[in-house]
Amino acid sequence: MSYQHVLQAVSAYHAELKAIRRDIHAHPELGFQETRTAALVERCLRAYGYEVHTGIGRTGVVGVLEGKANDSGLTVGLRADMDALPIHESSEFPHRSRQAGVMHACGHDGHTTILLGAARHLAETRDFNGRLVVIFQPAEEGLGGAQSMLEDGLFERFHCDAIYALHTWPGLPAGVIGVNPGPMMAAADSFEIQIEGRGGHGAHPYQTNDPIVIAAQLINALQTIVSRNIPAPDAAVLTIAAVNAGSLDAMNVIPHRASMVGTVRTFSPVVQEQVISRMQEIVDGVATAFRAQIVLKYKRLFPATINTPHHAGLVADVARELFGDDQVVDDLVPSMGSEDFSFMLQQRPGAYFRLGQGGAEEGRFLHNAAFDFNDAVIPHGCAMFVRLVERSMPLAGGRHAE
Repeated sequence: MSYQHVLQAVSAYHAELKAIRRDIHAHPELGFQETRTAALVERCLRAYGYEVHTGIGRTGVVGVLEGKANDSGLTVGLRADMDALPIHESSEFPHRSRQAGVMHACGHDGHTTILLGAARHLAETRDFNGRLVVIFQPAEEGLGGAQSMLEDGLFERFHCDAIYALHTWPGLPAGVIGVNPGPMMAAADSFEIQIEGRGGHGAHPYQTNDPIVIAAQLINALQTIVSRNIPAPDAAVLTIAAVNAGSLDAMNVIPHRASMVGTVRTFSPVVQEQVISRMQEIVDGVATAFRAQIVLKYKRLFPATINTPHHAGLVADVARELFGDDQVVDDLVPSMGSEDFSFMLQQRPGAYFRLGQGGAEEGRFLHNAAFDFNDAVIPHGCAMFVRLVERSMPLAGGRHAE
């Protein structure tokens, strides 16, 4: 059965959605500062007929809508992120950012617009048996907006049996849907290592234990954790991103201390624990060997984004019925990036999928000063959300496993 009518229906107001997307792009707001964007979302949802709740997770917005029937007992959640990044836009589009140093470089303007488009169509048709919850989340970019909404009782106040989110992906051709029935994005952790040693004169290094040499030993040893401890099929990344020691103006002074920071990315909690354990063992061993004090401060930031296989399968099925087999990648290679939708997936089953937008070959990558969301794929994202709701809560029958 063809469902092209859904794509055609949302395409009918594509121009209006494109205008909304470009308005959001021109007025970007950083995490927990999305007051203008949240107000726009609230106005749209109220106009569509949703019951609207604001201030959830500080600047988050939630809309609730009942279908033509609501005796299935099911509720599906759809989530979009609203925040921008602290990047100065380099493009010269008419809708370029009007705020210096802030821009939508990760497509969240498109995500918000897509969910508004899906919300509009679902309000007009209500072709589902159950309840819909649309979630507009603040502060996805490293500030824990999902956690903030959960701490405000998101799922206690708005129960969801399943939850879905999408993200634009320049690495896929425009309109192609990518999903994986398991890991989609890695856990993101950070660490800081402080070395307290004995400095001195550069001409008399024997009187010191040289924190710079200690740091060099640590860097080399830490790089063996993944290559010599983690089985090759179990992906992990350990990156030391910055090292600070001494002064470039003091070439004959060995400093008393050195520090470094970095990130660890994993998909498996077992691998994550193995990396942390080995890091501590190496830090302790090097401290003993060089008679120094070394402190490791490790922070678990975002868990891995792991899809429920059943719900990932539904995403792939919906994409096939809408766009055809050749427009679906159902074994997408996971990214070592991170996403705080992972916190929601820890509490509810669901799936996170990619919406191809193309542009990678021209260098239009995410978090790039020249990035701009591809408006042509707005109807594709809207149609995906619409059909996920209709498939999950069909009018024809009672409670479905989907």
